[in-house]
Amino acid sequence: MSKALVLIDLQRDYFAGGRMELVGAEEAVERAAALLKAFRDGALPVVHVQHIAARAGATFFLPGTEGAEIHPAVRPLAGERVVVKHFPNAFRETDLRAGLGALGASELVFAGMMTHMCVDTTVRAAADLGFACSLAHDACATRDLAFGASKVAARDVQTAYLAALSGSFAAVRSAAEIIAGL
Repeated sequence: MSKALVLIDLQRDYFAGGRMELVGAEEAVERAAALLKAFRDGALPVVHVQHIAARAGATFFLPGTEGAEIHPAVRPLAGERVVVKHFPNAFRETDLRAGLGALGASELVFAGMMTHMCVDTTVRAAADLGFACSLAHDACATRDLAFGASKVAARDVQTAYLAALSGSFAAVRSAAEIIAGL
């Protein structure tokens, strides 16, 4: 079973000063960078997923902006695959599945942003496609949400989505636990 690291949307707009700042983004990217280093040190494949807005009226990840750039802490190296997507699910209308197949990857380790959106949809899709999935819960970040008059703190959004993914769709563990198992 070959492992691959999939880093989802670790882009500048999610950080301080960006157009869609997330809670805990700096801490998450630090742990994602540790995962990336471990995969690189082990000569294991890495795939970077970058969201570029294509929807009319989009307010972040706009083409050609600094906010759409991948965060410097996890910047791709020459030869590392970068998959550009336009939808939350990184498999939708991309060559991600074919690229992972070409790498011989059957087990995927995920980290990225936003937990409740692109991470959730991509991990669920990967599991549905037959990949064995792990998710580094501390290498992900999200934001506060609202539904009607109800407000949900990012911490609670994060907990709810990780709980929903855990077991049925992914082994949800810390980045350190995943690194120790490489």
